[in-house]
Amino acid sequence: MRAAVVSEPGADFEVVKRDVPEPGPEEVRVAVEACGICRSDEFVVEGGYPGVSYPRVPGHEIAGTVDAVGEDVDAWEPGERVGAGWHGGHCFTCEACRRGQFLQCENAEITGLTFDGGYAEYATVPAEALAAIPDGLDAVDAAPLLCAGITTYNALRNSDARAGDLVAVVGVGGLGHLAVQYAHAAGYETVAISRSPDKESLARDLGADHFVNAAEADPAERLRELGGASVVLTTAPASDAIESVVGGLGTDGSVIIAGIPGEPVSVDAGQLVGTRGAVEGWGSGHARDSQDTLEFSALRDITPEIETFDLGDVDAAYERMAENEARFRVVLEP
Repeated sequence: MRAAVVSEPGADFEVVKRDVPEPGPEEVRVAVEACGICRSDEFVVEGGYPGVSYPRVPGHEIAGTVDAVGEDVDAWEPGERVGAGWHGGHCFTCEACRRGQFLQCENAEITGLTFDGGYAEYATVPAEALAAIPDGLDAVDAAPLLCAGITTYNALRNSDARAGDLVAVVGVGGLGHLAVQYAHAAGYETVAISRSPDKESLARDLGADHFVNAAEADPAERLRELGGASVVLTTAPASDAIESVVGGLGTDGSVIIAGIPGEPVSVDAGQLVGTRGAVEGWGSGHARDSQDTLEFSALRDITPEIETFDLGDVDAAYERMAENEARFRVVLEP
């Protein structure tokens, strides 16, 4: 099979020939039809994440079909459509797992980091890390939903917002363009906030009821004028963008951080006390969460805006993502 390999941190990709991997007793071999490229893949390409051994095949947005199963696997059969996301498996025995909090597993595996991922024609994945892909969803559309999709969908559905509440999305990019669609489909009064006024038309097409040009208007003030937000989901990884919306919360509102900035976030404690507000974080989900995301996306016809590349063009594809040139998710087709 072909695989795009990172031999060491900072090295260029090498597209090499490898033996097709055999699944372990509790693993499934997936014939990869599509794999999204995510900014978190920098942990492999650039290094800096504990537990990564090299050479490594990145990729945690895998969509494909079951090609073979390990001898102890009875949940999946060859030919079934499956996907694997960031959460690559759990131990079932630590305190978090015993409470069903699989994403917080003390011994969690991460697809494309602790084991080889989807920048390849085949990948082996722990059986518990797989989600079923609905028949009506193309593999190239399903792949980004296993990261950007699950992160935004799961954050919104686990918030306290209810249909009709004011919900804002900061950033109309790789995560944000999906978050706007999910917010609209969930029945929220949806606000898109962006520093790029040229994205207003797209945001409204995706379901935004309001658009705030943060380059010209104070987003917190605008949210207060609209009645105060129950939830502000921040997808832009910028501290100042997060800080700028805290004052726009309504009573018991929350700012939920999905896009992680490289700098600390400072907030006015007085504002939080005054609204009983909160600033919190949300990250991804486990395999059942991924399947819920895929099923809801298929039900409501929610798909990502994508650019596709052949596996042999992985360098160009990765650069499109890294330089923020893609609109909005980059997907490899092995």
